[in-house]
Amino acid sequence: MRKFVTPVGNEGMYILDTASWRIVKPVMNKEKCVECGICLTYCPVNSIEFKSDKYIINYDFCKGCGICSNECPKTAIDMIEEGDER
Repeated sequence: MRKFVTPVGNEGMYILDTASWRIVKPVMNKEKCVECGICLTYCPVNSIEFKSDKYIINYDFCKGCGICSNECPKTAIDMIEEGDER
């Protein structure tokens, strides 16, 4: 799992693990997705990537905020509880 190293004042450096506090996660429905890229645009931690002509969610960075799901015009992203596999 990749992690960001971030400066913090007098404390020096620490590792920012944006996925460590996630309790829900986004899951893309590829049948509904129209590849518009709005989810990628709105993701505050850049956890959505465009690879091999499709959008994927990198769960190493996703914090489960739900912005991608809220902004998707085709409701192709569902927020599910962490640990619930679909």
